[in-house]
Amino acid sequence: VQLQASGGGLVQPGGSRRLSCTASGRPIRSHTMGWFRQAPGKELEWVSSINTGDNRSYYANSVKGRFTISRDNAEDTLYLQMNSLKPEDTAVYYCAQRKSPNRIVQSMVGVPSVYDYWGQGTQVTVSS
Repeated sequence: VQLQASGGGLVQPGGSRRLSCTASGRPIRSHTMGWFRQAPGKELEWVSSINTGDNRSYYANSVKGRFTISRDNAEDTLYLQMNSLKPEDTAVYYCAQRKSPNRIVQSMVGVPSVYDYWGQGTQVTVSS
């Protein structure tokens, strides 16, 4: 399985960016997917997840109300729409996929170890 994240780049504070993630070998629409990020010198941080089955989405408090996770089943693509970007959103963003087709309980959606496959990351820099 290979996950490919794309869409990163340089954005001004207050701007928007949409990240995309595709997978080869396992359909995105059939598995719980997540977005994580890692800023320089900091630990990996969970950003958002979308569960399989009910398609319920979850967000870290730091991005709630600004970011939206979604997936296009026809295109089999995962998205992260990021609005009102702040300098502290600067990080490498990773998409991740859970191997099991079963949904995850809410308390576990932000735990990196429940995801089995990871993309290579895409850099998002928020700066003027």
